[in-house]
Amino acid sequence: MNQKMPFSSSLKAGPFVFVSGKIGMNGETGKLAEGGARGQTFQILKNLQAELARYGLDLKDVVKTTVFLTDMRFFEAMNEAYRSGFPEPLPARSCVSVSGLPHPDALVEIELIALAEEQ
Repeated sequence: MNQKMPFSSSLKAGPFVFVSGKIGMNGETGKLAEGGARGQTFQILKNLQAELARYGLDLKDVVKTTVFLTDMRFFEAMNEAYRSGFPEPLPARSCVSVSGLPHPDALVEIELIALAEEQ
């Protein structure tokens, strides 16, 4: 059953775009990316880029992220993949450990705030 989600995937408010948390789900296959936290993080970055593109933005426009990990032991793998996605200057970031994510096999979730130029 496909239900409408009770939130916006992203929303522009003033000069900012807020993107809800994304997990490493491949939109074409409907499956989580392989490769553990690293592989899921690479997929999350693709998902975030696709969402930002709706507003004419890219990862270079991101000013703040929050990373959710189901286990802090995944931090190094996530961080390696994460670092490959963002140009300098890197956005501010928080990283927290959580007891679970929306998909039972998801290890990482990332949400962000991007700055869009006022038009």
